[in-house]
Amino acid sequence: MIMKIKLNDIATFKALMSESSRLYEEAQMVLVGGVNSPVRAAIRPYPFFVREGKGPYLFTVDGQRLIDYVLGYGPLILGHAPEPVVKRIVDYVSRGGWLYGAPTEIEVALAKKIVSHFASIRKVRFVNSGGEAVATAIRLARGYTKRRKILKFEGCYHGAVDYVLVKAGSAAAHFGAPSSAGVPDDVAKLTLVARYNDLDSVERIMRSEGNDVAAIIVEPVMANYGVIPPRDGFLKGGLREIADKYGALLILDEVVTGYRLGLGGAQRYYGVSADITTLGKIIGGGFPVGAVGARGEIMDLLSPRGGPVFNAGTFNGHPISMIAGLATIEVLETTNAYDIAISASRKLAEGA
Repeated sequence: MIMKIKLNDIATFKALMSESSRLYEEAQMVLVGGVNSPVRAAIRPYPFFVREGKGPYLFTVDGQRLIDYVLGYGPLILGHAPEPVVKRIVDYVSRGGWLYGAPTEIEVALAKKIVSHFASIRKVRFVNSGGEAVATAIRLARGYTKRRKILKFEGCYHGAVDYVLVKAGSAAAHFGAPSSAGVPDDVAKLTLVARYNDLDSVERIMRSEGNDVAAIIVEPVMANYGVIPPRDGFLKGGLREIADKYGALLILDEVVTGYRLGLGGAQRYYGVSADITTLGKIIGGGFPVGAVGARGEIMDLLSPRGGPVFNAGTFNGHPISMIAGLATIEVLETTNAYDIAISASRKLAEGA
């Protein structure tokens, strides 16, 4: 059923979503705010509850069929339950289990795919979310440079990690201020905040603090604040040169843009090279995943390669996330999925 209702027609909305209303009331008794991620509660007067998804559609518990323009916030670039991915997952699970606490061939295969597509990445460490990848990348940058501070950009979102849950603080001092309770001021003071697409603001901060800046971290395309692309020269020739000038690493957070802008992510699209890259979303095909990648001399600082930078996790390289991600990327490599997505998005944006 596809129906159009006015946004302010609350009575009609409630009538169409009686089961969602009941579930939401029940959920609020046992889940904080009735949800497990705040944005899900943004729909008013209450969120719709999903029964299943197929292709471009979501089917709600209220019997509605909705066009899904969100697609899991990025991972489902092929839509819901694409047959090639479903088949690979079912085949793998049916062979015997889904968690071993030991390496599998499939994580090697996915890592080799990523290395083949990103020239700046020679080795990979898989983790379980984009936020975890960012936390690991920051720790790695500090371990490599032996510096304390991070420079980020106002409006760029890098996950629920203390060092990047920081907003612009004093304009004079450039130091960040916590954007969440529970983030100590002392932690926020290690994060400097510049303005996206404003190289002068970066240069001013680096002139005064650059000797203690381990890394500049940025979303190549700002996503959480609205889709804001980089201006010409902001990434390549801009942040890349400033980072090199002051001996800081450049972390490109490609959790959103990686495999969204193309097989080589924003780095190939904009012709810029990162020192450390964070990935997520599509490389898990809709299952929880994150990854950190860089050249060997940086990545080898991670345990257990004799390096002093620690990272571990029972679910790192989880076989189902690996097989779903590999199957998704293989479809992207062998079909015109990107051409279809670009054409559709252009028509939508232009109202064609």
